[in-house]
Amino acid sequence: MNAFHPHLLDRRLGTARTAVWIVLGVLVMAFFRTQILGHGKYQLQSETNRLRPIPLPAPRGVIYDRTGHVLAENVPGYTVSLLPGPEANLRSTLARIASIANLDSAAIEHVLQRARRAPYQPALVLGDAPFSVVSALEERRVAIPGLLIQAEPKRYYPDTAVLAHLIGYVGEVTEGERGTKRFANIRLGGIVGKDGLEREYDDTLRGAEGVRFVEVSARGQMVRDAEAAANLAPVPGIDLHTTIDLDLQKYISSIFPIGQRGAVIALNPNTGEILALYSAPGFDPNAFVGGVPAPYWRALNESPAHPLLDRAIQARYPPGSTWKLAVAAMALKRGIVGPRSRMPIPCRGGLQYGNRFFRCWDAHGHGDLTLSQAIAQSCDVYFYQLGIKLGVSSLLEDANAWGFRGRTGIDLPGEIPSEFPTGLEYYDRLYGPRRWTSAVALNLAIGQGENAQTLVQMVRLYQQLASDGRLRVPFVVRPATTSAQNVSLDISADQLSTLRQAMIAVVEQGTARGSRLANLTIAGKTGTAQNPHGLDHGWFIAFAPADKPEIVIGAIIEFARHGTVVAPLVTRAIAHYLGIDEHAAATLRVTVPNDSAPTPFQLPTLPDSTADTTTARVDSVIPRTPTR
Repeated sequence: MNAFHPHLLDRRLGTARTAVWIVLGVLVMAFFRTQILGHGKYQLQSETNRLRPIPLPAPRGVIYDRTGHVLAENVPGYTVSLLPGPEANLRSTLARIASIANLDSAAIEHVLQRARRAPYQPALVLGDAPFSVVSALEERRVAIPGLLIQAEPKRYYPDTAVLAHLIGYVGEVTEGERGTKRFANIRLGGIVGKDGLEREYDDTLRGAEGVRFVEVSARGQMVRDAEAAANLAPVPGIDLHTTIDLDLQKYISSIFPIGQRGAVIALNPNTGEILALYSAPGFDPNAFVGGVPAPYWRALNESPAHPLLDRAIQARYPPGSTWKLAVAAMALKRGIVGPRSRMPIPCRGGLQYGNRFFRCWDAHGHGDLTLSQAIAQSCDVYFYQLGIKLGVSSLLEDANAWGFRGRTGIDLPGEIPSEFPTGLEYYDRLYGPRRWTSAVALNLAIGQGENAQTLVQMVRLYQQLASDGRLRVPFVVRPATTSAQNVSLDISADQLSTLRQAMIAVVEQGTARGSRLANLTIAGKTGTAQNPHGLDHGWFIAFAPADKPEIVIGAIIEFARHGTVVAPLVTRAIAHYLGIDEHAAATLRVTVPNDSAPTPFQLPTLPDSTADTTTARVDSVIPRTPTR
């Protein structure tokens, strides 16, 4: 009997046919999904294997001074990178070009670290490649897989150290910066502003990167550029127009004492426009473009002169006798004195207060003086008594109301707040209740004691004295809208005139008479700031023309011994800006003693509530170095 029944065979054939049709249907569906539905996806994957995206940095906006002179611009530059690939391949290629590109083992490892952090981006080898290196690499391009040489805009600063602290510099965004909201969208290796105007206005200056695609072979070598339609052009940054007067900035730099440390600020007292901002010593911002060399960075950070520190907005000093104008304004406002008021005790070289003798800078004494004469001669004894009349509470109240414990709001990054006691509770915390006396008022009245101000803060005080008494926020780039400032010295026009006349006497007959100019009336004030780390610092702040001020300039020179050393620098700069006869101004010489900077600079800070109260309490009543 046949084992295969016809019906059974038919059934098996039918099952086989069904299975074949099902398999064919699945295959058809798979081909349909791949060829029709998934066409775009797989085409993109294919293109991705063939094409490599190359970031195109945007040219940063140009920075100009008030008259259109360039402060920061872009010039052609070259970068050398390697297209993404296995680390072993990258290491082999780097070893091959090390001698040409002057790469040591540390530099090679740094490039590999870049590749690990951003495996889908070209690994930057040289951010600012010399043309000789570019030429040598181009000659060997065929033998170097993945080599990418690209022309890119390079930041350039024509006036280097003259503007270093003001303009700042640019550099690669760090991991820490990318963790902030501001720089979260910047790719690794992207260029951002690091300091100065470059950082403050980075969002404006940076622009938007573009991208171009290049076709690569199976070995990772670049074959050709992709079609232009696939590329995205970069969007240049917006230009920045500042209030800086480059001619004045250069002049100040040229007359600042060589080798000395300090800062100078010039502004328009009627608007708050910064005309010049100079800090010494400086640095070369061009050295940071493309990556700062390690030896140069180490030298900047290890230098006892701290060249990266912007002493105009990032250093505090006791204001010395420049502070006496603030105390005089407080006393006039409160009706405690008038322009002809005299103190009960004439100056005989010092003042006995309790069991302490507070000296005047002139050991011979100034005799019986009016307020105007005391300002002109910078008599400490007069202001000791004026501080007592005002009282500690009034001194603290007015100083805090006028903003001497805060920032000015200048549009530059890194401004530190000035320091001043908040109120009587400050002394209670510091020394203990009833463990301090009103003797602290004597030190506060002459700009010493628990008082540390930035240069920009003190210049802003003199801006008020030179205008209508109202505070104006200093700025380098004119804001789109200006908010009204309600802070004012709150003194009358006659009282302002009294202070101005006294400041004119400072220059004409007083402590700065050696800096007077025959054909220009200048109002100013010298100051000597006690420095516990070495020789005293010198201040001078002035404005002119005295009857209708157009410019205020303040300067501080560290270790200058006294303010009379600084005065010629300021008066010469004022004369230069106003177009006064340079020959008359040139007779003044800015000289600082050779032994004026033996001690490293240190930022003075106020003691906090955890400080040693015994030492602090005694220090607060020991006579400070008299100021003038």
